[in-house]
Amino acid sequence: MKKIKITLVKSPIDRPERQKLTLKALGLNKTNKTKEVEATPQVLGMVRKVEHLVKVEEA
Repeated sequence: MKKIKITLVKSPIDRPERQKLTLKALGLNKTNKTKEVEATPQVLGMVRKVEHLVKVEEA
């Protein structure tokens, strides 16, 4: 599987609770923190839901 790097670039303050929980599930808890994960369909779906808060790159 491919790996992707996900970086939290915007704060989840004033966002719906569901988006906050999605970021927590991805392992992103602080702004400008990066997490490298496998590009599974489940992870890509989570990224799609919070794409306005994160930056995605191929690893």
